[in-house]
Amino acid sequence: MDRGSAKHTPRVDEQQKHETEGLVRGGGPTHAEEWKESEPMSATGEESHGKYPPGHEPGTPEGITQEGVEARSDLARWLNDSHFPSSKDELVRQAQDGHAPDHIVGMVRGLPDRSFENVAQVAEALGLGMEKRRW
Repeated sequence: MDRGSAKHTPRVDEQQKHETEGLVRGGGPTHAEEWKESEPMSATGEESHGKYPPGHEPGTPEGITQEGVEARSDLARWLNDSHFPSSKDELVRQAQDGHAPDHIVGMVRGLPDRSFENVAQVAEALGLGMEKRRW
């Protein structure tokens, strides 16, 4: 007689089979624990993008746009090995040596000729905006 598993007793096998029966048959919600329930999938093209006022998109601090957040993130990713303080020329060399995308190298080339203490100063010099903190 095949009971399906050699790891458990027949009673435990039947109990597990009963617990997962709703999941196996599918169709609707089960009476299992909430953590076993699968999350509903959104239909194709039915993304759950909410309407947010400009400058208040999720993950966007006050004082900076979503594009600014992404540009700062890209800069930080490609300049993360730079040793600050660094000059514009050193930052351009770092971006080129790290095989940064052309738009990043172009942004760094557009910096003024001076020394930068960190990536935040680089972003500020490029006009990417700075988040405003409330204390």
